[in-house]
Amino acid sequence: MAMKIRLARGGSKKRPFYRIVAADSRMARDGRFIEKLGTYNPLLPKDSEERVKMDLEAVKAWLAKGAQPTDRVARMLEAAGVLTKKERSNPKKAVPGKKAQDRAEEKAAKAAEAAEAAADAE
Repeated sequence: MAMKIRLARGGSKKRPFYRIVAADSRMARDGRFIEKLGTYNPLLPKDSEERVKMDLEAVKAWLAKGAQPTDRVARMLEAAGVLTKKERSNPKKAVPGKKAQDRAEEKAAKAAEAAEAAADAE
């Protein structure tokens, strides 16, 4: 059975609240799970201790049994010191989108025209 440590969404519309659970990967996101390992409340400030609560011993036990954490849960576990930090690479993160690049090109062209007009006026 392929086990995952993942988030199960609760809370009402526009008020998310998540349970950190160990579940079979074939089950629905908010469906049946085997064990509740903690909670995550994204509405609380990032420095709040109540934002992420986990039973680290239970998490370590599930990881030892071969459960795979999802990306978001893996980041929480890295912050808690359970997993080693993984190097992530997103080379496109700093590249502006196509429309922003087009605007920058237009702005540069207008600036060049203005510079030429100022040089011709002298």
